[in-house]
Amino acid sequence: MLLGSALLCVVPVLAGCGASAGTTQAATAALSITPGISSLDTNCTGCNAVNRRGDPMHQFAAVMANGTAAQVTWSVAGGDRLAGPGTIDSAGRYTPPAYLTADHTEVVVTAHLDGASSGTTASARITISPGFLQPLTPENAAVGPGGTLTISGKLAVAGGQAAIHFALAGTATGAGSGVGTLNAATCDRGEKAFTTCSVTYTAPATIGSSAAVYIIATASGAAGKASRTETELLLNAAGVSSNPMAHQELQPALMALGNSGGNNSDYDAHGNTIADCCSGTLGALLQDNGGRQYVLSNNHVLAKSDHATVGDAIVQPGLIDNNCTPYGVGPGTVPVANLTLWVPLKSAQTNVDAAIAQAASRTVESAGSILELGARQADGSLAAAPPGVSSTSGRGETAGLQMRVAKSGRTTGLTCGGISAIDLDVAVDYFSDCAETRPYTTKIFTNQVGISGDRFSDAGDSGALVVDTATAEPVGLFFAGGTDTAGVGHGVANPAGDVLNALSGAAGNGTSFTFVGGADHAVSCLNYGNGTVRTAQALGLSEGEITRGQQALFAARTLVNPAGGILGVAMGKSTDHAGEAAVLVYVSDRAKPVLPALIEGVRTVVISATSEEVALGTAALDNGTAAELPLAPEVLNRAIHVKQQVARGVMRRERAFFGVGVGQSLDNPREAALVVFVDRNHIPATLAATIDGVRTRYIVMDRLHVTRSYATGVNSTRHCLSPEGADTTPMWSRPRAIDLP
Repeated sequence: MLLGSALLCVVPVLAGCGASAGTTQAATAALSITPGISSLDTNCTGCNAVNRRGDPMHQFAAVMANGTAAQVTWSVAGGDRLAGPGTIDSAGRYTPPAYLTADHTEVVVTAHLDGASSGTTASARITISPGFLQPLTPENAAVGPGGTLTISGKLAVAGGQAAIHFALAGTATGAGSGVGTLNAATCDRGEKAFTTCSVTYTAPATIGSSAAVYIIATASGAAGKASRTETELLLNAAGVSSNPMAHQELQPALMALGNSGGNNSDYDAHGNTIADCCSGTLGALLQDNGGRQYVLSNNHVLAKSDHATVGDAIVQPGLIDNNCTPYGVGPGTVPVANLTLWVPLKSAQTNVDAAIAQAASRTVESAGSILELGARQADGSLAAAPPGVSSTSGRGETAGLQMRVAKSGRTTGLTCGGISAIDLDVAVDYFSDCAETRPYTTKIFTNQVGISGDRFSDAGDSGALVVDTATAEPVGLFFAGGTDTAGVGHGVANPAGDVLNALSGAAGNGTSFTFVGGADHAVSCLNYGNGTVRTAQALGLSEGEITRGQQALFAARTLVNPAGGILGVAMGKSTDHAGEAAVLVYVSDRAKPVLPALIEGVRTVVISATSEEVALGTAALDNGTAAELPLAPEVLNRAIHVKQQVARGVMRRERAFFGVGVGQSLDNPREAALVVFVDRNHIPATLAATIDGVRTRYIVMDRLHVTRSYATGVNSTRHCLSPEGADTTPMWSRPRAIDLP
């Protein structure tokens, strides 16, 4: 599921009580679409195929009147006013939107016959309803040998006998057998609340090395259709136990940071009723040159994207973790700081998403401790600890490619990833309300830090401090993120030094800020891996790509020169651009031959190998972890120079490109690459393999924005009965309505 956000919002999401009725097909005499009747939900229940990652999607086909396959261009329209219609690719593979703000919506899939001057088309209508099974909590966690963890899920149904079935698996798709055991699930049912089911997982007594296990949850909705979702658990021999749910709870007095929090008035109200709310992460502690201490987070977390008032109460936990109940209206939250200043987003002169709130007396631990940033304790949990500041005097480090970094956030807790792009220019969308119905501004940030890694972040992690895992020194302030089509998470952070400078400039009067912390120290990195190479190599090639690759391979054979270090060539797949054919060029480690980025227009993948491996056919088909080799400074600097010359022009000419930075080529680790973020809903017909002689690497995902209008549902004042019942009243997957005084 793609995420275009880092601030978590709970919004009205109508979770209908049953599947929608089938829709009808419209077709011309010459062209028709199959299947013609479709009824899906946001979990893709009822989908008829899976994509390359094993995720469900709906396959459409277009046929001519004589029964032959038609060459068509696909489009999709209609859909939810916020979530959109979903996506369909060039092969007719449709994926519904990840959420809805109504109890159903209609989507129109259209096939446009290629080469037909008459504009021949055929359409099919799909009725989309919200998914029956809500996301599990926690969505990720770490468990040591013999450790236990309780996983919970909700069904969008009240009463009845519906239940969630939990099972262990070795992959997110449900394949393979996962190690450990599950106890019998228990369910809590009520006539005016979602059904909640829980299960306890116990890890094996011995864990040889870190590995993932998945808890797969399935449930049967109306008409017997099954929904599924999963939680990923990181099993580790070090015995570390980490549950992100602890970051969402009310913290004790003198709290550590890295937890749920936000502005006490960050909600949308209709009249005197609260409809939805937003929150993020209280990330770190700053101190000014007068000794005053401040909680640091994003502008869009503390200052509501420029729409707050100085002095606003900042509460912990955030409203999303208190059923949208503000302090003063009901219990559950505690004021911990007062909004002091923010760097305005609307200004073209600003380049960070940051705000601070002066800490109230005896609320925040004065040493600046952050949840789970410390060493493993006797019970396996990770202690809170301050970030490291001893080597930089509290000014933070500069990020470098391949640096291992960690963040402690509200939603995914302590997770680690790698710096995948530097000098990143990226466009980010902002809204003036939680439900994202009122666009505020689209801001282009420059010189940002890109981070990638599985499970690195999710909505609600906005405002988390990003630190170097080797020293715990601050590197950046996390503010936006998402997941690409390979299932790999990508985050964006403001450089730590830029945040401090911008806040000092906003404060004026000679005020300066530093991070509060202690001696540098290592962080217990919870690393869920990075599936970029694995997923790209698992993707099949089209017949056209196979033909291109074979033609290039024929030309590439002239390059083979064992004396010069070029040992052999073969046909393979690119990782920089998944789905493209490539020529694999095997080279000796001792020689460093200069190789072209393209042969006959096809990318080259440069892989270190031995003569024996090439001769026996046992050489690798990709670079794997070798892609993390350090780049030569002159190679990196040239790529930065090219990026700075072309980035703005590239983003203006191709609106589908919403970010350009500098990273490392995964096809040839000795070369840099321009890392280009591409809107998955508007992928251009052609994507250049090089720009000004520098390789390109494409990351296809949703556009970045900093609020996400879907979240785990909670109890509601409305309800619907189970499929066995007769009541078909829709159920709002949102907090209960709260009347304001």
